[in-house]
Amino acid sequence: MREKGRRADWVAIAAGLALGLSFVWHGMYGFSGGALFVLGLGVIMAAVISLTRPGALSGEIAVLAIGVLVFAMPWLLGYTYLPLAAWTAWIIGAGLAALGAYGLVQARQARRRDPDSVWSAHVNEFPA
Repeated sequence: MREKGRRADWVAIAAGLALGLSFVWHGMYGFSGGALFVLGLGVIMAAVISLTRPGALSGEIAVLAIGVLVFAMPWLLGYTYLPLAAWTAWIIGAGLAALGAYGLVQARQARRRDPDSVWSAHVNEFPA
């Protein structure tokens, strides 16, 4: 059975889920927790775009940008005094940035191989 999508996109979905739920196990129920939740959902949505359109660069750029933002969030929102939450943001943020950069290279290669894999019109056909 052929795997659908790149493994990096599936790992990005798992990291987005972990990021989106991390506010619960850190007990951050204020603005910082809400930001983690929203950014986790953003990662999941961007990774789904990358899965469905392997040549689209927008999903990979979004994963990369969110990864950089999540990495900087402990300093921007001032929760470096919570070491477990800060380390979670730094590790997941660095991982997402690396996945976004790797996915960007993969998406450019897919775009060169098949230019119709970006945002072309869907043809709803069932294989015979």
